[in-house]
Amino acid sequence: MHILLIHQAFVALDEPGGTRHHELARYLAAHGHQVTVVASTVSYLTGRAESSEIIEEIGQNGGRVTVLRASAYSALHRSFVHRVLSFFSFMISSFATGLRVRQVDLVWGTSPPIFQGVTAWLLARLKGAPFLFEVRDLWPAFAMDVGVLRNPLLIRLSQWLESFLYRHADQVMVNSPGFLDHVRLRGAKQVHLLPNGADAQMFDPFASGLGFRQAHGLEGLFVALYAGAHGLSNDLGVVLQAARLLLERKDVAIVLLGDGKEKPALQAQAEQMGLTNVHFIPPAPKKEMAEALAAADACIAILKPVPLYATVYPNKVFDYMAAGRPVILAIDGVIRKVVEEAEGGVFVAPGDAAALAEAILRLADDPQRGRQMGLNGRRYVEENFDRPALARRLVDLLEDMALKH
Repeated sequence: MHILLIHQAFVALDEPGGTRHHELARYLAAHGHQVTVVASTVSYLTGRAESSEIIEEIGQNGGRVTVLRASAYSALHRSFVHRVLSFFSFMISSFATGLRVRQVDLVWGTSPPIFQGVTAWLLARLKGAPFLFEVRDLWPAFAMDVGVLRNPLLIRLSQWLESFLYRHADQVMVNSPGFLDHVRLRGAKQVHLLPNGADAQMFDPFASGLGFRQAHGLEGLFVALYAGAHGLSNDLGVVLQAARLLLERKDVAIVLLGDGKEKPALQAQAEQMGLTNVHFIPPAPKKEMAEALAAADACIAILKPVPLYATVYPNKVFDYMAAGRPVILAIDGVIRKVVEEAEGGVFVAPGDAAALAEAILRLADDPQRGRQMGLNGRRYVEENFDRPALARRLVDLLEDMALKH
């Protein structure tokens, strides 16, 4: 089977960012399928240019992953308007690139950005292939809740487009159970849950991360690490406020690893606040994240206190758990249920810097408790959210869609 994936923010394992789709594509290829990905020339995380093409041969059965780069407007981090321009430019260029891909058995579109869903739907119809529409967050609802989408006309058009794609997809796939009701109420008929997860074999829960600690001056410290995007939704200003409350604890370090639109402002704010306990570290490829997470004593997952964020399954939480590190979770909702059922971390109310600081201190003062939480989380991921097992479910779904079309 030949699968065409339209994904502006696709990230390979040797690039920084979430690699869910590369991991899934490699699994598909290992089982004899060909996956062609049309991705942007610009990194969604860093805003920098990416490599032109990736071709991988997997195993002995002819499976292949090919990544084609389609041009996109590069200034996506300047403002919401610039970001939309980037989305539209990729929608057009990815359509032209996708037209040249031959003998496609299924087209897979993923959102956000939602506009590339239009590209995937149109290519599927032109190629006579089934259309799988994947929902990774509830756009435009999230954009409205955080206040970046305010124009009434744009809101109506975005909501119409969202419903159109749900109704015209042969199958809608969501990565969180919190999305199921939303997509069904807006027209999705066939909905499949393929949750986020992690490949536990990528991480060693007993590794020390000594090399990472030495490289960044973290030896002998209790390290609370956040890894991921530094954007508006990530509420990292609250982490800085918590760091200020922890300044007297010279044995505690806060590490912010990643990149994004808000990073320069966060760095300036940390300097203004005199936060000598905060370390900003550039983003690392997924291949290097095992050592980075091994260097942490606890890992922070945080989003703004927006009610709709209670629906999300953040990828980073599963990576933290797979690495055997306790999660300090400042996100309520369905992901809280996962962490609490696993006994894999500590929940704090979103937006509460004092509670976040207190949770860090509790784990710093009771390392054995944190260690046990980390091992609990690792075991829970292995049993319930291991990516190879999830990938087997994806193979079944795609093969069934192609067979029925």
